[in-house]
Amino acid sequence: MSRRRALLAGALLALLALGGAAQKTEAPACCGPIVPRSEWRAQESNCDQRLSLPVLYVVVSHTAGSTCDSPASCLQQVRNVQHYHTQTLQWCDVAYNFLIGEDGLVYEGRGWHTKGNHAGTNWNAMSIGISFMGNYMERVPPPRALRAAKNLLACGVAQGVLRPDYQVKGHRDVQKTLSPGDQLYRIIQQWPQYE
Repeated sequence: MSRRRALLAGALLALLALGGAAQKTEAPACCGPIVPRSEWRAQESNCDQRLSLPVLYVVVSHTAGSTCDSPASCLQQVRNVQHYHTQTLQWCDVAYNFLIGEDGLVYEGRGWHTKGNHAGTNWNAMSIGISFMGNYMERVPPPRALRAAKNLLACGVAQGVLRPDYQVKGHRDVQKTLSPGDQLYRIIQQWPQYE
């Protein structure tokens, strides 16, 4: 029985070694889970303007709508945001590149490569837009949502779509708005990349 265990342990170690070698040669993996459009059942995008990468800026906003704190409620909320942007505002897709839920997950909007509609004509072409789902005038996002946003930004740098010296702006820094809400704005002003 001990010989059999030794063979199994050896096989397991060999597999782990192969996995480690494979990881060293692959492109950097994302720093956290991103819920792809297919999983939140996004409508097809009609956007075709690409970003010139890597970008220097990240614009942080809030949706100012309902909060979601579970995968089920966040899946519904991101669909609601997309419906509002495409059907009411007549935009080509959800405005943001990524949305952050209070469930601690990142939801893919337009993604890394497509120009958003989150911060006005001048800023859309040179920034990634991330929006926290909820209203953060009077309350702060939970730590897991803030971690998800920071992991997303680290992922952007690792993948070469954000410059290593990227700068974070609040939505109100680039447009006349209350977004990202007073409480979230105070938090991002403490981030080292805030300019």
